[in-house]
This record gives sequence, C-alpha cells and structure tokens, in this order.
Amino acid sequence: MTTVQDKRNGFRQLHESGFFVLPNAWDRGSAVRLTKLGFKAIASTSAGAAWALGKQDGELSLGDVLDHLAQLVAATDLPINADFENGFADRPDQLAANVSEVIATGIAGLSIEDWSGTALYDADLAGDRIAAARVAIDAVDPTVLLVGRSENFRVPGMSASQSIARAVHYAEAGADCLFVPMIVDPGAIRELVAAVAPKPVSVLLPAITADLRQFADLGVRRCSTGGLLASAAWAAFDAAARTLSDGDVAA
Repeated sequence: MTTVQDKRNGFRQLHESGFFVLPNAWDRGSAVRLTKLGFKAIASTSAGAAWALGKQDGELSLGDVLDHLAQLVAATDLPINADFENGFADRPDQLAANVSEVIATGIAGLSIEDWSGTALYDADLAGDRIAAARVAIDAVDPTVLLVGRSENFRVPGMSASQSIARAVHYAEAGADCLFVPMIVDPGAIRELVAAVAPKPVSVLLPAITADLRQFADLGVRRCSTGGLLASAAWAAFDAAARTLSDGDVAA
C-alpha cells in the first residue's frame, strides 16, 4: 500500500534530477486514466475542476477545492500537486491556516500564486505569503513540496526579468520549486533556471504538441499541462454533442 508519506517522498525525489511531465487532472476519472497511462505524478487544475462543476476558473470556494483534492488523492497512488491558487486568502496568517487544511487532504505538493484574483500582490507581500506557507508546511510535514508561482502573464508588459526576480524572491522565501507559467522563450527559461538554481523550475506546456525535449534540454525539471487536457476533453464533448444537436429531427 502506498502511504501519504511514500507519495510525498517520491514527489520530492522527482524534483531532484531529470525531467518529468506533470499532467493536470480535473476529476477522479481523469486521475485514474492518467495513472493507467504511466505518469509519475499528477497535478490538479483549478480551471478544469471549476469547469467540471459548471463554474468558471476562480469561482470555487476553499471547501470546494479541499473536497476536490481529497477525491484526487483517493483516486490514485500517485503524488498529487495541488493548484491552490492564491491560497484563498490575502493575509499571510490566513494563508498559513488554509495551507494547513490543504495538507490534511494528503497532497504531496501545492502551488501558491502571487495573483489575488484581481491584481498582482506587491512583491514583498507575495514573498511574505510564501514564507508563511513554508512555516505552515514545516509545522505539519516538511516533505510537502511548496511551489512558488508567478502569474506574470496577468500583467501586460511585465518583462521576463521582472518575473524571474519574483521567482528568485520566492525561492529565498522558502519555495522548493519555482513556476512561471508563461515564460516560453528559451533564453528566458535558461535565465530562470540559472537564477533559482539549485532549486527546480516548472513551466507550463504551451500546447499538447510542444517539444518536451526542448524544455528538458534547457534544464527545466517538470512541465505541467494546466487546463490543456480538460480543454481538449470538453472540446471533444462539445463537438460530439453538437453533431447530435445539429442532426436532431423534430417528432
């Protein structure tokens, strides 16, 4: 039997060397299917989870997400990395309390982003939030992986260097892994990897058909799919349903 501790230890080991793909599941069924396909770990997706409940990304409550993560953890023996959005709190102390709750679901890792839902947090506050999450994790189980996520794409015109500076700040605040989703330029990725070394870097796959080898060669440790798989599933659903709808014959 794979224990929660086994999952957490195994997830940390994946981040020590090499490269791996971290696909994002949106419900129990997708988690089971991804497990059968041989992936080494799975992440949740806030967008996919919301769509599965008939809502939009950002509309789920803390309780919704905790229930969702508990279901994913129960569905597979693989480690689960939680897309924990902004931690469902602005203040570091409340964020820390919520982090303690999400750890109790059995997840192996979690990401905390610097986007409030309407604006990017001030860099100092964003760093304090990562530090608070680190303290909360260490008080329960230090093996839980903390991912510092910079939502650079939310701010038009934000430079890669500014995004990288934030990632460095989060690494110094206690993040184990750094995630800047929309940095895809090879030069910028290489700079990010060097700036936060030896801590690992995670990037978002820009498309299902993107060249994974390129990211591995640039020193990226892991590449997640975000909402891509959920989007593909719903697109196929819509196409199939539309075929039926378009061919409907009135009685």
